[in-house]
Amino acid sequence: MTNGTTHSADSPLLTPTRLAGPGLDLPNRLVMAPMTRNRAASDGTPTPLMATYYAQRATAGLIIAEAATPNPVGQTYPDITAIHSPSHVAGWRQVTDAVRAAGGRMFLQLQHGGRIGHPTTSGLTPLAPSPVPLPDTIHTPNGRQDAVVPREMSADDIRATVADFAAAARNALDAGFAGVEVHAANGYLLHQFLSRNTNRRTDAYGGAPAGRIRFVREVVEAVAAQVGAERVGVRLSPYFTANGIQEGDTEELYPVLVEALSGLGLAYLHLAFADPDRPLFATIRNAWNGTLIANPVLPPDRIPADGGRSAGERVLAEGADLVSLGRPFLANPDLVERLRRGAPVNQVRDRYLMYVGGETGYTDYPVLDGSSAVTVPGVVAGAEGGAEAGAAARV
Repeated sequence: MTNGTTHSADSPLLTPTRLAGPGLDLPNRLVMAPMTRNRAASDGTPTPLMATYYAQRATAGLIIAEAATPNPVGQTYPDITAIHSPSHVAGWRQVTDAVRAAGGRMFLQLQHGGRIGHPTTSGLTPLAPSPVPLPDTIHTPNGRQDAVVPREMSADDIRATVADFAAAARNALDAGFAGVEVHAANGYLLHQFLSRNTNRRTDAYGGAPAGRIRFVREVVEAVAAQVGAERVGVRLSPYFTANGIQEGDTEELYPVLVEALSGLGLAYLHLAFADPDRPLFATIRNAWNGTLIANPVLPPDRIPADGGRSAGERVLAEGADLVSLGRPFLANPDLVERLRRGAPVNQVRDRYLMYVGGETGYTDYPVLDGSSAVTVPGVVAGAEGGAEAGAAARV
């Protein structure tokens, strides 16, 4: 026992494994989930501060870096990252170099916002499968504004967007990433194609599940053709209802989608908000013949005292191969070491600090004495549970 918390050095979360597709040896089964943090430059270029942030967390078995947009119209919010210009590639290279130097491994998530965007942010009218606006206000450089009606994507728009995803994947590998994750979850463009209430098309990209999955399948196939299927993962979020999403036929939709993806030889499938108590979890596990990353459901207002260990071990026992955690890694750069020691965890100090820029609430969380997490000036060690170049060099 350590400070009243069970010592967990023998947890299956801490056992080494291998991500066979890209040939990555992982020192543990913990994945840092992609989390938008709004610390990029206004044009989407990653900053040196981001390199520090990710390097601090390099002890994760795998880091999936925050969503990066594949084209200008796909931008969601101010100061998010992108991967469609040489400056973006150079900025991300600083990040991957820092993580590799700290012993880590990284994939980059590719995300197009679809209707979650605003002309004040991108200078462009958002694109979406259908002209159905987000039923909420949206954060812009001028504060929160009403969402606009997106323009329905034409056949040419669809082809161009598929090509942009493929080009973004190539840029990601040029920036030093070991692979990419296609974001088909959380209410963004690909998920908008999957959901009945946001996809009202009557052409080959709408209607029954076989039509609504077509855009996702074409994006994944194009990305795989560009960089190799073994370097491509996909994130899904069945039952997700935020951002105005109402899938309508979740239990019918996802088996069709997983079956369509399972024969491509992808690196992994990443399930957000994975819940083993829902039968769909076992259905997807049985249908998916590769590595499954599960992002377990955690309390929305507080990181569990065990840092998510019990929830992670549960999804491993139910068939997941790797476990992704978000807020536990956000507030604990040395989360792996805390789980190893059974030490207390930091809580997220203020949700507002997650998105406002700067070091506070980003790179200044305390780490344990003797932790292997990268430290920077101003980060306190020992404050347990404190106040709150291309293919040859890919992490």
